[in-house]
Amino acid sequence: MRTKYLDLIDQTFDFPQNEFNLREDRLMFHGIDLMRLINEHGTPLKFNYLPQISNNIQRAKGWFREAMNNLGYAGNYYYSYCTKSSHFSFILDEVLKNDVHIETSSAFDVDIVKNLYNSGKLAKDSFVICNGFKPKNYIEGIVDLINEGNLKVIPVVDNTQELHEILARTDKKIQVGIRIASEEEPKFEFYTSRLGIRYREIVPFYKAILQENPRVEVKMLHFFINTGINDTAYYWNELTKCLRVYSDLKKVCPSLDSLNIGGGFPIKKSLAFDYDYAYMVREILTQIKRVCTDNDIPEPNIFTEFGSFTVGESGGALFSVIHQKQQNDREKWNMIDSSFMTNLPDTWAINQRFIMLPINRWNDDYERVLLGGLTCDSDDYYNSEQHSNAIYLPKFDRNQVLYIGFFNTGAYQETIGGFGGLKHCLIPEPKHILIERDENGKLVTSVFSNEQTATDFMRILGYQID
Repeated sequence: MRTKYLDLIDQTFDFPQNEFNLREDRLMFHGIDLMRLINEHGTPLKFNYLPQISNNIQRAKGWFREAMNNLGYAGNYYYSYCTKSSHFSFILDEVLKNDVHIETSSAFDVDIVKNLYNSGKLAKDSFVICNGFKPKNYIEGIVDLINEGNLKVIPVVDNTQELHEILARTDKKIQVGIRIASEEEPKFEFYTSRLGIRYREIVPFYKAILQENPRVEVKMLHFFINTGINDTAYYWNELTKCLRVYSDLKKVCPSLDSLNIGGGFPIKKSLAFDYDYAYMVREILTQIKRVCTDNDIPEPNIFTEFGSFTVGESGGALFSVIHQKQQNDREKWNMIDSSFMTNLPDTWAINQRFIMLPINRWNDDYERVLLGGLTCDSDDYYNSEQHSNAIYLPKFDRNQVLYIGFFNTGAYQETIGGFGGLKHCLIPEPKHILIERDENGKLVTSVFSNEQTATDFMRILGYQID
């Protein structure tokens, strides 16, 4: 009878996989010996494997390049990074090694863009696509970038008022995009996105406000849906409506030459993940090309704003199972040395799934468990509602510590969790390390931040520290 944890994985999934394999009974991730990291740095521990960022950017560029070549697609492709996925300097440093552009969503993003340009990391004439609702300080930052004239700044118009406010603050001619307010799936609590301008109002808006304004040049139509780029009837229906609007707008707006399809490429959340990126890129471009041919208009340049896809698969979090509680006949709780709510907040907020695997003891027998965090909140847990399957792990043994890892956690978790700030029940931010490869391919690690201390929290809370 096959009862080892390795047997369970072997008969359930195609394993090993590109990023996951075993060395004896220890898990390796992109060739990284995770037990060695734990022995050196302890747990809880967060890490970013930075080469995966460049790898994913180049993969996406390759899919678009191949599809455009095969289809004879006339437009260009521009890969933009959605900074809200992760604003960390080490992330942007890696991203910008790959000749990409930037998408912003708030006022402080503009300061990051200025810093990157002034330090020589963001190239002159890079595109900066300014998305989101734009309050006064965001508008002022956008205008600063426009007036400086070093970057190709495209504010994506969310409403008519913000356009008037931008024009009132600069005497320069500006290029703008228009965001479509996409219609949401039936399961949503609302029908239309709060962001952008409704489909039927875009061409009238252009004719009434923009067409005769010599200081405004409409360059881009922006399209994005919350559920991302998926091979579903809903996605293709919304894309078709978007292309209809693009065609109608292009016929009255000669300056329009770009279609921004936003972000939304999924990342691997399970060992059973199966998504044909190349097919989706090819099919999207095929539909765009077909509509343009039917309407006798040029094929647009394509912009994407991949965020999670860019950084998500670079991140991981490692924990120790410090205790097991048998709460009834069926439920065993493995308690970790951190908190899901504070340090992997998407597991709590939106039942986000991540790949979860043990780091050691793969040759031990397994059991079904629930995972509990350290806060006193009843929602601080991770179970089969978040996980793609029931959670099985090597059996708890108080004499052999079990370590577990959550993988592909590199997008949003630090910003949503309030990196470096207060945490629920004052659970500390884990130690955070960066993993790179030198010119010879050798792994190099460095500490980005140490685990928060009681003194750190007390300073934030305003206590006098002697």
